[in-house]
Amino acid sequence: MAVLFGSIAHRIASRSMDRGELLRNLYKMAVKSLPIVVVTALFTGAIMVIQAATIVERYGAQALLGWGAGFGTLREVAPLLTALMISGRVGANNTAELGTMVVTEQVDALRALAIDPLAFLIVPRFLAIIATLFMMTLFADLLALFGAAYTGLALLGVEPRSFYNGVTGGLLGFGDVSNGLVKSLVFGFVIAIASCYFGLKTTGGAPGVGRSVNATVVASAAGVFALDYVVSFLLG
Repeated sequence: MAVLFGSIAHRIASRSMDRGELLRNLYKMAVKSLPIVVVTALFTGAIMVIQAATIVERYGAQALLGWGAGFGTLREVAPLLTALMISGRVGANNTAELGTMVVTEQVDALRALAIDPLAFLIVPRFLAIIATLFMMTLFADLLALFGAAYTGLALLGVEPRSFYNGVTGGLLGFGDVSNGLVKSLVFGFVIAIASCYFGLKTTGGAPGVGRSVNATVVASAAGVFALDYVVSFLLG
């Protein structure tokens, strides 16, 4: 993976990539992931309010509902759950596509046509996955807060204005938002490098593609949780 990343970084630095392929992958990975991210984010916000409801009612701390739901959502839950959803939908699909190209010798055909497979296939996908997770985390943050605000209204009678005042009233700041966004970039890197690596090393026909997809999902999930701890420790 380190060798592959070095090759990708070299091509990015030299601007050796297919921009049309980058745009196609951004549409396929980002735009088409919006529906599942919307559903996941709305229910994530709702769940955060349900978990906080007992404490809020016990101590009459309705004014802190926005802070309680927003803190966990922005810093941890939204980037983490979004990364897992993108890993399952985008990372696995990317590995399957690359693995199929490898076992059907399409990658070798590109080399025979003097086309660099890394510049044409890998670099656009690598960048598209990272950009997708960053953008989807932004959407997830906004939608999770929206879902939390109206769940708070339905369950606890907390007006959305009061909820958003709790989010923006000084207890939460830009650092909390940027913490989650930095995590999204790190998670995107893990998913991108794992899916490209296991896709390119696929062998053994169709069963090999299945094994590569499985390896990508496991490696991505493990990497996301491990680096979540590291980034949380470093950023505080």
